[in-house]
Amino acid sequence: MARRKELSDELDPQVREFVELLRGVVDRAGLTPRTLADRTGYGRASWERYLDGRQLAPKGAIVALAEATDTPADRLTAAREPAERAWSRAELRNAGTRDALRIVPTPEPSGRPRWALFVAGVMGAVTVVVGGFLLTGDGDPKPMSGPDRTPPPSATSPTARPSGVLCGGSACTGQDAEEMGCSGDLVTTARSATVGAVVVEVRYSRTCGAAWGRIVQAAPGDSVRVTVGKTRHTARITAADDTIAYTPMIAVPDPSRATACASLASGETGCTG
Repeated sequence: MARRKELSDELDPQVREFVELLRGVVDRAGLTPRTLADRTGYGRASWERYLDGRQLAPKGAIVALAEATDTPADRLTAAREPAERAWSRAELRNAGTRDALRIVPTPEPSGRPRWALFVAGVMGAVTVVVGGFLLTGDGDPKPMSGPDRTPPPSATSPTARPSGVLCGGSACTGQDAEEMGCSGDLVTTARSATVGAVVVEVRYSRTCGAAWGRIVQAAPGDSVRVTVGKTRHTARITAADDTIAYTPMIAVPDPSRATACASLASGETGCTG
């Protein structure tokens, strides 16, 4: 097999340990990302991201890998749990950094270079000339081509989903975000709130056109609910060592229409608004 890329030094140690475990399983089986895609149903590009540590492999991919390599699935899923917690902590830190950067004012320039003014002037003149050619004598816009002009492909052809993404729009409702390939680097935290020590979030994948609710730093008995209109899904933490729970997805074009709420075993409740 070709030599793999070195894992980033910025990876959390628990994430690194999990990725190295996956690499060992794959290498011992003599599989490549292409053969992995054939045997697991998850795309080649997705497996490259999983094995390079650029995206946390979803549970569905781990179970499929176990089946393809005759590896005990519980061994891989058990190793994934601390990696997922570490990955979520890193996402929270990165989200806080992005929020801090967004509020730093950008200084205004102290003047435009002469060449920039020159280019701006030239472009303005070109715009005026082109506009004159596109107008008829009575000032109405003149069509650039005949009535049977074919629109560009982007106006008529649906955008193909990235490799490894298994649903889109309404087909994602009720589905697991990780198993459908909608998480990892395709997801953002659209809204969040703190309830006690628990963080509740609206997670959103624009690629999949769906949102879901998630709680982190939670405890057994805590639950999360996501609501879009009259549709809602819930999830609850039941295992003693779990701290993360997320709901099935709901299709929605705008994450502002989704609300996530946490209900804690202590009786505290709260929503993202």
